[in-house]
Amino acid sequence: MNATEKFSVTKVEGHLANEVSDLLCVEEMLSISVNGNSYTITMRTPGFEEQLTRGILLSEDVYMNRDVHPDFSITEKNQHGIVTKVNVLIPLSALQQGINQRRNLLSVSSCGMCGKYEMDLTLHGLIEQQETLSSSLIEVMFEQMASCQHDFAKTGGCHASALCTIDGMLLDCKEDIGRHNAVDKVIGSLLLQHRLHEAKVMLVSGRVSYEIVSKAHKAGIPILCSVSAPSSMAVDYCKQHGITLLAFCRGSRFTIYSNGERIVFS
Repeated sequence: MNATEKFSVTKVEGHLANEVSDLLCVEEMLSISVNGNSYTITMRTPGFEEQLTRGILLSEDVYMNRDVHPDFSITEKNQHGIVTKVNVLIPLSALQQGINQRRNLLSVSSCGMCGKYEMDLTLHGLIEQQETLSSSLIEVMFEQMASCQHDFAKTGGCHASALCTIDGMLLDCKEDIGRHNAVDKVIGSLLLQHRLHEAKVMLVSGRVSYEIVSKAHKAGIPILCSVSAPSSMAVDYCKQHGITLLAFCRGSRFTIYSNGERIVFS
């Protein structure tokens, strides 16, 4: 899958320098076209291209049908065999407004909003699911996600996102150099498996900003948990749209920022 690559580096400790091998997380361009027309270019870790594309189409309001998946094809690979271009075929009648917000620049691995012609930050609808989550499961779910972070263990440079049931069962986990790409990959993976409706909790390994909240909302996930900090906008949107936001989830500790009534202490 070419997710990591070996480099020769010089490691310095005190006054001693040694030549050693180091593994880095691969970052490569992926160009996504819809019906043969360029839609976006994103920088990501190679692998799970169909899942990534499927997640992007949902989170960007391009194709919202969760039951019928568009025809997906790989149209180009580079000299290393890494997929660089893909295309999806979607009936014109099924395309949503997101297709009109094509990006004029690439989406870098650190930002899922970069390059958009227009910035429509409106989220529509309130997530009203009333399932409650036992506080004791939060640490367990993060331990499950950590056990799947193989590329992070090798490089220290990959983010992860996982989706779980309300009972704490891990449904899927994906890694990527970009936080938002990891989220799109895991959402797209469950979409392709027709299991996204089972997911009630999203875990992310990095900070929570608007684009992560937006993706959770589009996927209908009521509980969002992070090991790091949220932004002020993320908290505001979670409060307004019915998402329970937990951050600084480390061991048995966490901070509730919004809609804490879904958390049952046990």
